[in-house]
Amino acid sequence: MSKEKSINVNVNGKAVELVVPAHRTLLEALRHESFVEIKCGCEKGDCGACAVLLDGEPVDSCLTLAWHVDGCEVTTIKGIGQPGKADPLQEAFIETGAAQCGYCTPGMIVAAKSLLTDNQNPSLAEIKRALGGNLCRCTGYTRIFEAVLLAARKMREEGEAA
Repeated sequence: MSKEKSINVNVNGKAVELVVPAHRTLLEALRHESFVEIKCGCEKGDCGACAVLLDGEPVDSCLTLAWHVDGCEVTTIKGIGQPGKADPLQEAFIETGAAQCGYCTPGMIVAAKSLLTDNQNPSLAEIKRALGGNLCRCTGYTRIFEAVLLAARKMREEGEAA
């Protein structure tokens, strides 16, 4: 019998109460609550498919115990962009053909979003470093890097136009 704890998190702008046993990861807790946009990949922190933003910082939800996020803000891929208004990263992934099978795409976009929030003019080396914890078996990464560069350019242009 495991001890359970009630935690409160804000997921994509919505308050959510979760009752979780001590061993449950954030990945398991969120998927249990129907946040199935978070992909379950390797479950050991190697692939990045389960990446979410935790208070704005990318984390592998498979390595994060749910208990540790009490009171935190969690952003999944569904919290990036809005219905009818995609985020520049999402648009760029479509335009460049960066999403192949789509399994790694949520984690890639989440990691790239964190980078572009802090740096709207990243170098290719900075993009590679920011996405280094994310694996893709379909694209060879070139189009993913192109998508992040394109999104960064669009974001700078939007900022200049504002």
